[in-house]
Amino acid sequence: MLLFIGGSEIFLIAIVFLLLFGAKSIPDLMKGLGKGVAEFKKATDSIKKEIEDTDIVKDIKEAKDNLDQLKPKL
Repeated sequence: MLLFIGGSEIFLIAIVFLLLFGAKSIPDLMKGLGKGVAEFKKATDSIKKEIEDTDIVKDIKEAKDNLDQLKPKL
């Protein structure tokens, strides 16, 4: 179940979407949507990389590794 929507509701939404936009413009809309999602994913990956590359994150990882070495092995 996708957000409590059944098969008949999805079919109805698809028919309305087809009637509103027409069969010729739907591929262009989907292509634009795909490019937008890809750009958003690339931007979020870039932000994640910036956060991971900061000195604070490196210092925290180094401190964690040092603490793990100091723990007695059980």
